[in-house]
Amino acid sequence: MATLPLCSKCIIALREICGRFVQAIIRYINTGKSADVRFGSTDKVELVDINRSHLEFSYKDHNGFHFMDPETYETVTLQDNLLGDAKDFLVENLPVQVLYAEGKAVQVELPASVSLKVIESAEGVRGDTASNVTKPAKLETGKTINVPLFIKEGETIKIDTRTGAYMGRA
Repeated sequence: MATLPLCSKCIIALREICGRFVQAIIRYINTGKSADVRFGSTDKVELVDINRSHLEFSYKDHNGFHFMDPETYETVTLQDNLLGDAKDFLVENLPVQVLYAEGKAVQVELPASVSLKVIESAEGVRGDTASNVTKPAKLETGKTINVPLFIKEGETIKIDTRTGAYMGRA
């Protein structure tokens, strides 16, 4: 199967079936969902120019989230709705990949994990020794996650950006 950009809304994986049809698995960029589609061998599909850019998060203000290209020092501003849940993991100088379709940013991809500082966390109660006991902890970005009882305020922890789950101490 080959993976090709199809349009600003999807990416496809193609497989030829008996020379008459092409079966495609389409992944919609804006939703992340996939769908199976069959095209006739004579159907035309318009390809769209898609590229990726490596940027670093700089800061957030009322205009949006500001990223810098580390090679050209050019600043790019992205809106809240494009980032989705990714905004909960953004800290200064965090490297991200931005997917562009025909020059327009359509998706932001974070690293698999990030290290964030715990700014607020209740003390673990001594004697709560049942397995996998957790407590809520507020991170420097404002996101609240569940962490083990031994994590204290001021510690830096590693978070999985795909699930938002605690992975360990950084």
